[in-house]
Amino acid sequence: MTALALHRPRIMLISLNIEAIALGTYLIRDAFGGVIRYATSILHVDPLWYLPDGISLLCLVQFIMHCILRNRSTLATLTLLQVMLSLVLGYFMMGTGNAAISAFKMMLPIFVGFCFCDSSLGSYRKLLSIIAVTFYLSVVGVILTKYYVMPWVGYKYESFGAVREAGRLWWAYGGDDQRLMGFAADNTMAAFFILVSFAITSIRKSTLWCLLFGSIAVYTIRLTTSKTTMIVLVLYLVLLVLVRMLPEKSRFPAIRNIALWSFAAIFVPFFMIVVASGTAAIPHSTMFSILDRINNSWQLPFVYMSQLMPIGLVTGCGAGCFNYPQKLFSPLASFWVPVDNFYIGTYLMFGLPFVAFMVMVFRANFGATDVYKLTLIFVVNMFTITVLNYGPASGLLIIALSFSEVFSKRATAARASSVTPVQLPRPIRSLDQFDPDVPGTALGAGR
Repeated sequence: MTALALHRPRIMLISLNIEAIALGTYLIRDAFGGVIRYATSILHVDPLWYLPDGISLLCLVQFIMHCILRNRSTLATLTLLQVMLSLVLGYFMMGTGNAAISAFKMMLPIFVGFCFCDSSLGSYRKLLSIIAVTFYLSVVGVILTKYYVMPWVGYKYESFGAVREAGRLWWAYGGDDQRLMGFAADNTMAAFFILVSFAITSIRKSTLWCLLFGSIAVYTIRLTTSKTTMIVLVLYLVLLVLVRMLPEKSRFPAIRNIALWSFAAIFVPFFMIVVASGTAAIPHSTMFSILDRINNSWQLPFVYMSQLMPIGLVTGCGAGCFNYPQKLFSPLASFWVPVDNFYIGTYLMFGLPFVAFMVMVFRANFGATDVYKLTLIFVVNMFTITVLNYGPASGLLIIALSFSEVFSKRATAARASSVTPVQLPRPIRSLDQFDPDVPGTALGAGR
């Protein structure tokens, strides 16, 4: 027993590195997706593209071992069962094996993100270095594509029998503004990786660095023409400066309050639908994109759902429906509509269980202590107002990472204590050290 106890820390250390390796490989693959997809195709090593997906299977096992068995999280068990049931439901909804395989592959990154439940992203120093390098190279890549045409632009490749383009040259406003994608596979994801990698890297940097490279990032994102990402980054910079102007002891509570209030962004599409639904969208106008989302992207999927699977309005239509597996591999592709909102798109797939899950996520973050996860919650809540963010995989992974606190030991114990009056055992202390105002557990303490 003593020998086994001595070896436990080593086993824990190895298991904790799996999600870091998975996140690092996903990030490198997707942030430089145009380059890597082009290189693997011309070198005939296409299976290397799926290396991160193979690593994420190990994270699925780790999720079961750590969150379900070790933390004894009932929510983790229910989440896994819900995903599996949705995959089965999605198979019957979409009707093909390729669509089901694509949906399973699409969902794997969430387990990578969930595996960060009991750790802080700040403890992975090498991973933070990779994220910082990703930021610098992503900025350079977008600026380079402003002046040079890269060989992967317009390059077509085949995946699961469907033909895609590794990079495509887009033009906005009828040809006035070129949408640049840098080393990524499209302009929106190039902007996303600049935003996320900057937000993570800025936490340990000085205010001067944040303002200098934040300004460069804003200019670079403007080149991609991703208005949502540019607005989120500017808002993040403003809040960063305001928070750092506060007294030291007030900064972290402010960050947590900002993260919690950002969940209000979930209701923004519904408010916009009430205010502007039916307003004509004039092509090539500034408001065309948002009005198209209001009139089509956020409403039509529910119309089609009521025709194809009415019960799906409550249960969801399964993993992959109204997402790229349906678009690429299903006979129902004609009913596919781009759902440009993460929460709407996920509700369509998982139904009311997803609402219950998000309530738990919101509650869990009242006690969150990881500034990285809280920062990412704000970023993804703002960004996903107008973006589905299921592809590439790193987008969904970052969302899952920011939500992972809900499966932590602290959150699991807090839920258990709210259900049953039985308290966790605590160490015996002498009477002279006893303080009736000290709580019985250290669940609220920092990590």
